[in-house]
Order: sequence, then C-alpha cells, then structure tokens
Amino acid sequence: MKPAPFDYVRPRDLGEAVAALSEFEWGARVLAGGQSLVPMLNLRLSPVLRLVDISGLEELRGVEEDAEGVTFGACVRHGEFEDGKVPDPARGMMHHVAGRIAYRAVRNRGTIGGSLSLADPSADWITVVMALGASFVIRGAAGERRVAGSDMFLGPYSTALGEHDILAAIRVPKLGRSARWGYYKVIHKAGEYPMTTASVVLDPDRGRSSVVLGAVNRGPLEMARMAAGMQGAGTWSAQLEGNLREAIRLDLEAAGRDQDSCEMKLCETTLLRAAQSALVQ
Repeated sequence: MKPAPFDYVRPRDLGEAVAALSEFEWGARVLAGGQSLVPMLNLRLSPVLRLVDISGLEELRGVEEDAEGVTFGACVRHGEFEDGKVPDPARGMMHHVAGRIAYRAVRNRGTIGGSLSLADPSADWITVVMALGASFVIRGAAGERRVAGSDMFLGPYSTALGEHDILAAIRVPKLGRSARWGYYKVIHKAGEYPMTTASVVLDPDRGRSSVVLGAVNRGPLEMARMAAGMQGAGTWSAQLEGNLREAIRLDLEAAGRDQDSCEMKLCETTLLRAAQSALVQ
C-alpha cells in the first residue's frame, strides 16, 4: 500500500515548523527520521493531513556540553551515539544502547527525538533517559517549556507533547565517576522490538538510584522500591537478589499491573539482569 494524499512542508527553522503544525487543528505530524512514521503511513495506519519535515533543521542537530550535562538536539541520530560522534554523559550507556537499536540502516536515519516523541512502549531510549534523569525542551505556539522525564511519558504512544508541539532537545545530566549502569532487553531475534526492557542507573555522587521497566505493551514504570533496594549495593549476592525479587513484586503490585505468571517472570528476569549487569561492571 501507499500513503493517502497529504500536504508536505519543509520549514526553514523551528518557529516556521511550529507555525506549519498550528495551521491544522489536527492531522499535522512531524517527520524526523521517519523510521516509524513512514511505514505507518504506507499501511495507512496513521491518518495525516500534513507532514512537517524537520530533518534538515540544523538547530535540532546541535549538541551542547557543559560541566553538568549534555543537551542533544532532537534530530541527533542513533548512529551518531553508536559511533561516538557525540559525547556520552552516561559513561557509555547511551553508546551501548544505541548500538543495539534495530538494524544499522534504521540507526543511520532514526533520531532520538523521533523515538521519544512517538513513545512506542518497546523503544529502547525511553527507559534509558528516564533512568538518567533527563529533561525535555519542547517548543510550541506558546513558546518553550521544559518537562521532566517522569512527566513526559503518559502511556503507550502518549506524551506531554501537545498537538502543535515539537520536541526540540533532550538534556541528559552527566553521571559521576563512580556511577554504574545496566541495560537489558528481551527480544526473539536481533532487530525486533523487545518484549521487555529495563534500565538501571546507580550514581552515588549524585545520590541517584533509578530503575525503569519498559515495553510489556504498557508505558514505562519507575521501580521505586527496587531502586531503593539497590542504593548503596556494592556487589551482587543471593540475599540482594532475593530482596530485589520482593521489591519487584511490590512495585508491580503498587502500579496495579495485573500480569499473568509468564509476564511476571519475564519482567522480573529483565529487571534482575539489568541490575546484575550494573553491579558487575
């Protein structure tokens, strides 16, 4: 199949892009890397009246680094993280995750901002940026605003972005020297969307301990009890594993996650392997 007819706009700057979106009450969509949107258009699963192509906007491809963190333009591509062409404030975590997203052809075109804006529950970046304590710079008709990671993702394919908003940048704080991290995902074969993902960040220098569960066809879930159980943990042990299993059960129960035994085991295994990889670095 091919897409239904639509209007195509290639703005000269971000302000013009927001204006082009605002001309339509609904049905105007942003095109960045196009790795998710274009297939949906071809299958006519995503009704679009206008595409606003922001892929050529240099202001969305910039990277700014300071002592506290790095701000990535939303159109920085996965492959640039994988190839080390941009700094990694997460001490290797972003490089590691980017290199395992789908296939190289996808990583050459797909953008971090496009992935986060779509909020596919199986996408790799969501749990990572949440665990790192990232924040988001959003541009809309009313101007610019910043949104914390915990407030950005409202559910599967649902974010704090309004109908006429564009994600402009992602601000990622730098991890301390003693920080450790873990990332794990369960997939049937390389290149497929994962069934589950989990990110763990332990940063005693910043007093941060964070665990985020992703995929499972639901929005990302911050595992507060598990994160508290990992704070100050030095090495992996049978006792720690037992404590974390109980914390996982309580976190899922508190979130109202009604899961069958198979799904529960899948989530538990993914979280424990991410936690273990953080402690054995």
